[in-house]
Parts: sequence; structure tokens; C-alpha cells
Amino acid sequence: MTFDEDLTACADLVRQADPERFQAVMAAPTGARPVLFALYAFNVELARAPWASQEPMIAEMRVQWWRDIGAEIAAGKPVRRHFVATPLGRLLTPGLAAYIDAMAEARRWHIYKDPFQDQAEFDAHIDATAGSLMWMAAASLGAADEGVVRDFAYGCGVAAWLKAIPELEAHKRIPLLDGTIEGVQELARGALERLRCARAEGGKVSAGAGVALLAGWQAEAVLKQAIREPQRVVEGALGQSEFRRRTGLMWRTALGRW
Repeated sequence: MTFDEDLTACADLVRQADPERFQAVMAAPTGARPVLFALYAFNVELARAPWASQEPMIAEMRVQWWRDIGAEIAAGKPVRRHFVATPLGRLLTPGLAAYIDAMAEARRWHIYKDPFQDQAEFDAHIDATAGSLMWMAAASLGAADEGVVRDFAYGCGVAAWLKAIPELEAHKRIPLLDGTIEGVQELARGALERLRCARAEGGKVSAGAGVALLAGWQAEAVLKQAIREPQRVVEGALGQSEFRRRTGLMWRTALGRW
């Protein structure tokens, strides 16, 4: 599929709002880029929706709009005109679009200030957001075991969540069940274990689908850093240097590893 005006706008949105995923897409084969840019642009728009207004009703309407888009694609209906929704409707299968509903429902958590009730609710949130996004991307590109992809995505999602803690707390959200140093370390260890288990089952993910997992190329390093230096979570200082990020991506791309 050629890059029309909409897909070019999607790529530009991802470049500005999600530079790490943008780099991962640019490291992917050209044939994989259209669906990845459409999905990642959608993810940016959906992630922004809860913060559209301090008035919960308006934020709910923005989230519902994307929920409706997902329902239209899932039902095989014409999709309303939008620079992200239009290419998403062309590139995403109805079966995969069905996951958008759970993604949108999970994003409602960001509208309000209620904490997660337990670990199961937190895990479900990560799975519905990071897990569903990575699964839709992987399944769009090739054959893969959904459980393996979601395990890997959980590790990636927790790594991204830990990096976002300062911003979430600045918005008066309660992002962690246990915000102590020990609690942060335990969360990171559990996520790292699931990531490693996914890699051990890497044979269940085809090379084509594995391209979508490149988006998590930094997750292991971030989780290890959170375990070693959990104070970095509070400081908003998790992450690698630009050099390590780029070389790590180049290395994984060259070896076909995620």
C-alpha cells in the first residue's frame, strides 16, 4: 500500500508523539509500515482522548468516538472520515478491530482518579492496552501465538507504565498498587519474567509478526533498571541513552530478534 496523505499524516503523528515506536517502524520492512503507522497513530489518538478535557463527560465522548470507530471496522461497515480512522479501516481486519473496544474501555481509567482495585485489574489494564495493540500489529503481519505476544507486550507495557509514573501522579492519578521501592521492584520483576518467557517461546511467532514486537526493544533494559534503581521511577529518569537506544534497535533488527 502506498503512502497517501492520510498515512503520511499518521506517520508524522507517531514521529512527534511516539518517537520510540516511530523508530521501530522505520526499522521494519517497508511493507509492514502502513499498518504499523495506522495502528500506532490510532493508539496515540486513543491515549490522548481521556485527557481531552477536565470535564469527564467530554473525555468520555472522545473515548467513545474511537470505540465507535472500532465497532464500525469490526462490523465491516464504512468508516467515518478521519485521517487516522480512514486508513485504519482499510488496513485492519474486522476480527482484529474487535479488540479496540476493550482498549477504549481500559482508557477510561485515565479519566478518573480511582486506584486499581487489585493486581488482576492492573494486569487487565496493561493487557487491554499494550497487549491488544501489539497483538493487532503482530497478527496483521504474520502468524503468531497470541499468548506469547501478550506476554511480551505485558513486559513492554509495564516498562512504559513505569516511565509514565511521574506524569500520571502529576495528574493526580494513582498508578501503582504498591508505590514503595519493594512494590516497584516486584512489579518490574514480574514483567521481566513474562517478557523472558515470551522470548523463550519465540518460535511461536513468525518472522513477519515479530516485526511488530520490535516496538518493545527497550523494555528489558528499562525493567532491569527499575529493579536495580527503583528511585529512577519517581525521578522520571528511567531509560537508556540515545546511543544505546539506537544501537540496541539496530542490533535486534539485524539479527531478527525482539
